Amino acid sequence: KGRCWRFAGVVPRLLWNSTALPGATVPGARSSVSSLVNSHPGCKTGELLLCSRFSSAPPSTDVTYEQLKQLLAGRKAVVIDVREPWELREYGFIPGSINVPLGQVNTALQLGAEEFKEKYGGEMPEQTENIVFTCLAGVRSKNALDTAASLGYKDVQHYPGGWQDWVKNEQHK
Repeated sequence: KGRCWRFAGVVPRLLWNSTALPGATVPGARSSVSSLVNSHPGCKTGELLLCSRFSSAPPSTDVTYEQLKQLLAGRKAVVIDVREPWELREYGFIPGSINVPLGQVNTALQLGAEEFKEKYGGEMPEQTENIVFTCLAGVRSKNALDTAASLGYKDVQHYPGGWQDWVKNEQHK
């Protein structure tokens, strides 16, 4: 059984700017354009689905508020907030998170465990540990995720809702 990624109302630029008609073969592509546009149970007709037939497809890198709460409660992830320190002081932070500003992520993830703990006040994540990056609204955390992945970290995710989503959800409790 494959995984499907839904791009509701969003067409990849390659197809958007393409003059290829449905059913046409795009040079270098392994399938026709129409094979990318499928209807699927629970999906609107014509909604774009990109499907993978491999069960080894990478897990989603996005974490929801509920998933993040569970990871924090079970201490199953290192949560790194990549906002600037003044943002955390002014707006607040997710309890249990470690503050490593985005501009320092590359260097920080290459420090020794002792130096990391001394500088950032938390445990240095191992390359195999689950790391969830967060920021204000998901842009910087995605950049941090890409940086960590390029350094060999295997289980990296980000919280695209960021601090804004966290506060909204916490106020509803």
